[in-house]
Amino acid sequence: MSRSLADWGRVYLTGFSMGVADLVPGVSGGTVAFIAGIYDELLGTIAGVRFSLLTELREEGVVATWRSANLTFLVVLLAGVFTAVAALAGLLHRLLEEEPERLWAFFFGLVAASVPLVGREIKRWTAQRGVLATIGLAAAGLITSLPPLMQSDHPAFLFACGAVAICAMILPGISGSFLLLILGAYAAVIGALKSFDLVRIGVFGAGAVVGLLGFSRVLKRLLDERRAATLSVLTGFLLGSLNALWPWKEAVRELYTHSDGRIEYFRVNAGVGDDVWALVALAVAGAVLVLGLDRLGRMVKGQRA
Repeated sequence: MSRSLADWGRVYLTGFSMGVADLVPGVSGGTVAFIAGIYDELLGTIAGVRFSLLTELREEGVVATWRSANLTFLVVLLAGVFTAVAALAGLLHRLLEEEPERLWAFFFGLVAASVPLVGREIKRWTAQRGVLATIGLAAAGLITSLPPLMQSDHPAFLFACGAVAICAMILPGISGSFLLLILGAYAAVIGALKSFDLVRIGVFGAGAVVGLLGFSRVLKRLLDERRAATLSVLTGFLLGSLNALWPWKEAVRELYTHSDGRIEYFRVNAGVGDDVWALVALAVAGAVLVLGLDRLGRMVKGQRA
C-alpha cells in the first residue's frame, strides 16, 4: 500500500493514541485502531509475522521481505505506541491517582462514542447477532466487576500477564490495562515503565509478543470467516466496558499497599456525585475526539479509493 508522508504521520498518531488508551484501565488500543480505519491492516500485518519470513528473507532479500510483510506500517505504528508509553506513563499514573474521575469521564465519552462506530460495521442486525452482542455485554460487565486476584512482580507472572493482556489490547472493547489490574500486575507494570526497569519491561514485552503472534491469527481468521458474528460480540464488549469507566466510584475495601505507602482500594460504581458538569464536558470532549478520528479515517479511506 502506497502512503504519503501525511499518511505515515496519521499512522504514527494513531499508534500514539493507542498507546495512551492502553495505559488507562478500561480503554482498549484496539478501539482506537478500529475507529482510525487501520484495524484489519494491523491484524493482517501482525498475523503475517511468521517463521516463513526467514525463508523469504534468504530467497528474496531484505527489501522485498520488508515490503511484503508491511513492516514499515508496523514499525511506525509501534513507534507511536512506545512514544506514548514512554512520555505519558508517569502522567497518566498520576492522573489515575489524583484526578481519576476526570480521566474516567473523558474515556467514558470516548468509548461510548465508539460503540455505534463498531456496530455500524454490521450491515444487518439479526436476532442471533443481538444475542451475541448481549453475551459480549454480559462478559465485559462481569470482567470489569471482578476484584484483583493477586499482586506480584515476579518475572514469570509478568510474562504470563503480558501474553494475556496483549490479547485484550488489540480487541475493541476489552482493555488490556484493566485485565492487568484484575490480575494484579498493573501497578508492577506501570512502576517498571516509570523506573525503566528493563528486566521486567523485557519479560512483560516477551510475553506480549508471544500472545500477540498467536492470538492475532485466531482473531484474523474469525474476522475473515465470521466477521458479523465477531463484530457483534465486540460491540457488546465495548458497551459492557463502560462499566469500568463510570466516573463516580466508591472504595469498598482495601486491596494492598504500594511500596511508597499509598493504599489501593477495590472500587465499585456509585451514583452521580460532585463535579457533574465538568465531568460531562470531559465525556463530551472524549466523544468529539472519537468522532473526529472516525471522520478523518473515512476521509483518508475515500482519498485512497
